[in-house]
Amino acid sequence: MWGVFAALLFAAVLVGSCGVLLESALRAHAPVERYGAASAVVTAPHRVQERIKPLGDAPEVQSRPLTEPGRVPVALAGRLRGLPGVRAVVADVSFPVVSDAGRAMRGHGWESAALGPFPLRQGRAPRAPGEVALDAASGARVGDAVRLQTTGAPRPFRVTGLVAGPPAAYFAAATAEALGGRPGHADALAVLGDADADALRRAVPGLRVATGADRGDAENLAVAAARPDMIELSASLGGVAVMIALLVVGGLVALSVRERTRELALLRAVGATPGQVRGRIVRQALAAAVPAGVAGGALSLAAGAGLHAVMASAHVLPDGYRLSLSVLPALAAFLVTVLAAAVTSLLASLRVARIRPARALGEAELEPAALPRWRVVTGVVFLILGLNSLGLSFAVSGQAAAASVSGLVLTLVTATALLGPLIARRGGRILGRLARALSPVPGRLAQHNAAAAALRAGSMLTPVALAVAFAGTQLFASSTVARATTAEAAAGNRADQVLVSTGPGLPSEAAAAVRAVPGVTAATAVARTTVVMTVRELGERRLRSLHGQGVTPGDAARVLDPKVSAGRLGDLADGTVALSENVAGGVRLGSPVTLWLADGTRIRPRVVALYERGLGFGDVLLPRSAVTAPLDDHVLVRGDADLRPVAARYAGARVAGPEALGVALARELRLQNLLSWVVVAAILGFVVIGLVTTLALATGARRREFGLLRDIGATRRQVLAMVRLEALVVLGTGLAVGTLIAAVTLLAFAAGVTGLPLPAVSPVTALAVLAFVAVSGTAAMMLPARRATAPGTGS
Repeated sequence: MWGVFAALLFAAVLVGSCGVLLESALRAHAPVERYGAASAVVTAPHRVQERIKPLGDAPEVQSRPLTEPGRVPVALAGRLRGLPGVRAVVADVSFPVVSDAGRAMRGHGWESAALGPFPLRQGRAPRAPGEVALDAASGARVGDAVRLQTTGAPRPFRVTGLVAGPPAAYFAAATAEALGGRPGHADALAVLGDADADALRRAVPGLRVATGADRGDAENLAVAAARPDMIELSASLGGVAVMIALLVVGGLVALSVRERTRELALLRAVGATPGQVRGRIVRQALAAAVPAGVAGGALSLAAGAGLHAVMASAHVLPDGYRLSLSVLPALAAFLVTVLAAAVTSLLASLRVARIRPARALGEAELEPAALPRWRVVTGVVFLILGLNSLGLSFAVSGQAAAASVSGLVLTLVTATALLGPLIARRGGRILGRLARALSPVPGRLAQHNAAAAALRAGSMLTPVALAVAFAGTQLFASSTVARATTAEAAAGNRADQVLVSTGPGLPSEAAAAVRAVPGVTAATAVARTTVVMTVRELGERRLRSLHGQGVTPGDAARVLDPKVSAGRLGDLADGTVALSENVAGGVRLGSPVTLWLADGTRIRPRVVALYERGLGFGDVLLPRSAVTAPLDDHVLVRGDADLRPVAARYAGARVAGPEALGVALARELRLQNLLSWVVVAAILGFVVIGLVTTLALATGARRREFGLLRDIGATRRQVLAMVRLEALVVLGTGLAVGTLIAAVTLLAFAAGVTGLPLPAVSPVTALAVLAFVAVSGTAAMMLPARRATAPGTGS
């Protein structure tokens, strides 16, 4: 049972590591830093909530996170100051600041320094509009003159003080309010003192009062915004891990029981009841599962921490997204492992436990002529479900297509596992001819063995198909999206040059300065954002977070080509919007749609255009004035004018060719795809371990057969040639089935999600996956065969 133990061990590691990611997502809070001295923080809601009625069900409340802080009226601070226990209320504003040297920091009013608290180390607090206090690590000295760029062009400031704490610039209250760009409003109201949280909530209905660890989310929305997606991702990975574990472990346990059929049939022959036989099989499986679950659960904590670290280094996780570790993922991994062993061993014991005692040994030597009816029916049902998902993927687009594709691979592989013996017989007939052509005598034996031992061959080809199908789909689905995204962005970029920033962004006035340069025929600012919108997926209304861009009306139509299919991009103006066809969902030109901006502001713009290149330009195009982000990401320019004098005015700005955006986008997508490679490596490693163990077990159990062949005159070389050709037949069938599953899944994914006729498949990577699986499988069959046919062995 060492092979079963190894498979169960790695199954526990895989499931537990996904559990670590899920627990971290459920408990994720940004660290409390700037609001450390505040007992409570009052902010606008961090989520959009909408009551939606699904078809045929009761209404439900759906929600999506926001990515930018909402507006809180400063006037509410007076209401809070009158509550018992409130010592002070600070209206905190936050905005980006960049020094001439390119050092990025956040700007605040001077009163916000008390929230850390971040005490004054040297000098005094800023009082006049041209004064600033910097953090002590800035390198500045009291009395220095510095130039700082906020939401406008760089301005001179005099350093009046140095403050402890993280990188920050503190201005006089009136100056900070003006620079923040939202007069009369703050990002948050921080309460100092011992006020009752419920009393605070009653005083500001409709706003969010954060206390304890929740205060961290108030100062870093990125962690809270990433939490729902990470919960969905880790739960999905965990589900996939459990299904793969069941397939791999189930096949291995079934094969292990099948190879011990003679021993178990002997128990039936001497009077053991079916229940006693089933109990023996289950107990032996649990004897391997319990220690495997304990060890694998413990190892899964380290594996989950490593996976978290990789995701953080690739910026898949935002800064401040902490790892949470407890015994729960290890316990879940243990329970899943034990349950998988119990269920699969019980199913595997059904046939051998029903063997009639009087004919036990005879029946044990023969495979059943036909599969059980329940197995055929279940396999056909899974096949139909897979084909239905395949057809659905071609019929819909966008997120709906991606959702239908996600379960397609496992559904088809499950059908393969259930119908494996039938597939093995068909593959044996086709590839058996090739084996006989390569070597007539060993090839004929290999072909007959594959047909006579179809159950064994079916168990052997299932992990092969699973490894190829899963690896191919995961790797090339992400590369397909990356290729489509970069291709659409490049095809729709009509700019001759681009003004980009190496810092947090460009002030909004930079686009106007570029437009005023002689020789510039058009220039549009581009500000990336997120928008929440109700979309239709498979006939159901769902609240979704969408990528969008704010662009300059008028000039955008001359610099961008999102491939408009209806309406005109030139009609984009205040109060209007353009949508990609992926999310339009039957929305007609001229009709209003409800959107929530990144800070939660609800708007009802009129649709003036629909376009096809949603991957390259986001699903929503808004006028720049509607986007709440204070800075632009870049400025797209038509014309060959010299923009270097303009770039010199702004910190971190530089002029680049239009291809620079494509390079940056490709780099960003590569970092995001790193997660796919890590997941594939982990799951493929587990599947290959199960594959090698399965093939080694199946081959090693044939020692009597090999010995009999030697006894009747076959040479060792002929027996090994037969095994090599059996590997060709079995592995070739598994590789073909896995490739077919991956191919149809990727074709559906490419057509539905990206609109491409073919997926982006790297031949080198594809051949590497096939070669890795083929070499691993061949070695797993040949090494036990060589030991079983070593000189001195016999029947």
